Amino acid sequence: MAELPITLHHAHQTRSMRALWLLHELDVPFELVVHPFGKNLRDPAYLAKSPVGRVPALEIGGQTLFESGAITEYLCETFPEAGLGRAPGDPERADWLVWVHFAETMAQHCAALTQQHIALYEDHMRSPIVMKLESARLAKCYAALDQRLQSRDHLLDSGFSAADISCGYSVYSGRHFAHIEPFAALSAWYARITARPAFQKSLPPEGAPLYGDKFYEAPA
Repeated sequence: MAELPITLHHAHQTRSMRALWLLHELDVPFELVVHPFGKNLRDPAYLAKSPVGRVPALEIGGQTLFESGAITEYLCETFPEAGLGRAPGDPERADWLVWVHFAETMAQHCAALTQQHIALYEDHMRSPIVMKLESARLAKCYAALDQRLQSRDHLLDSGFSAADISCGYSVYSGRHFAHIEPFAALSAWYARITARPAFQKSLPPEGAPLYGDKFYEAPA
């Protein structure tokens, strides 16, 4: 296959980290454009790529995609030789799709918690009820992953795939708001996948994290 020009629009520790990690796993050349997390994503030039001003946006071969789940599917179909997707007709296709998109269920809870704990910078703006509910819902997602990972090293029986990348990013984000340690299978899986060189390459540089190393406790 001829080399495709690829540009990823990214903000550190956001959903675009899924696409960044996947591109590193695919080991294909790409350009990375890093945006600060903020109002610059509302610039008309960027809105032409992502109409609601979110990351990621992926420019590839003259097309522009937004939505991380769609980007995951497209990249896996474009570079099938990497073995990170499961094509139609594959017996694991349905499971692969389920877990690729289950990542967004977790991400919605993480987004609500990020807003409550970080974006809303004054205490009177925040809702302790929302914080407690969303952290509990995130823990339920952990339980679902933990159950899936009983007697498995990865989310699919055949091994590591983009499903692990998608859910792995959501756990990476979520562990700032809900502890993963009570879930033994989930914790072991998370340690395995985050030891991968491609994950390490997708981490933010020193001083750039959105979350830092802090755990954001829900109010009692």
